[in-house]
Amino acid sequence: MQDPSRLHVLMPLALLGLLSLPASAPAGTLTVELQNADEVTFVGAFQRWDRDGNLRKPVNPKATIERPEVDATAVKDGENRWVFKDLPPGKYDLVILGKNRVRIEGWEYAPVLEFDPFLPATATAKPDAREFIVDDIKRARHYENKVEPLALGGDDKAVRVLVMLLRDLPTSYTPGAGTMRFEIWQYTWNYGGWVKEKRTRVMHRVLLQVSELRQWTWAWEPALGGIEVAKEPVTVKYKVPSKEERRKLTGLHPY
Repeated sequence: MQDPSRLHVLMPLALLGLLSLPASAPAGTLTVELQNADEVTFVGAFQRWDRDGNLRKPVNPKATIERPEVDATAVKDGENRWVFKDLPPGKYDLVILGKNRVRIEGWEYAPVLEFDPFLPATATAKPDAREFIVDDIKRARHYENKVEPLALGGDDKAVRVLVMLLRDLPTSYTPGAGTMRFEIWQYTWNYGGWVKEKRTRVMHRVLLQVSELRQWTWAWEPALGGIEVAKEPVTVKYKVPSKEERRKLTGLHPY
């Protein structure tokens, strides 16, 4: 028989243990209201980064443009409403797929170095810093034959760059295949000049036939990035750009 006096000690300890367990964070609802959305076929969300700016899951080298590996998929609710239910709290980047090989994706500038803050995709860079960095990328040697800085944002100490790296020339890797990556780079002001950090943040890496690659639009949209979701419902309103308007967005365009 168990000692009753011992039970008096164990029961309060067990209760204390239950009380000390972390409460599950309340899930949130994110509603995306789209205009001009007749050709939209899919709306997804990435909880891309952890608090330190590291990818929450490794980049899949076998990923494809037409099947984004999202953390959540919205359900269409009505003509122009797409709803995510029970999203864990955090920041999300949205991705929209449309007919005729169209992908529009949000982002924010994740930290490249430790202890640096996130920057919104709407951040800008001063003209002199922008001019130097764009020229430096243009003059540098790369494996890819097209390396394009799509957006720059930062301050006098550091500037981050959303970069597209494209290899669509013949290689011995896979006949007819092309490679494309999207990364975040950082230039740091050091001893009177801008220096590129060796470390980068790779967001996507895809391999596909060049003939198909050249038919895609993969545009990057600041308004769809860094959306904070908590227990209170969140609504994002976005007008899907027309074919002509998409040309104003940075990224890959048919060529």
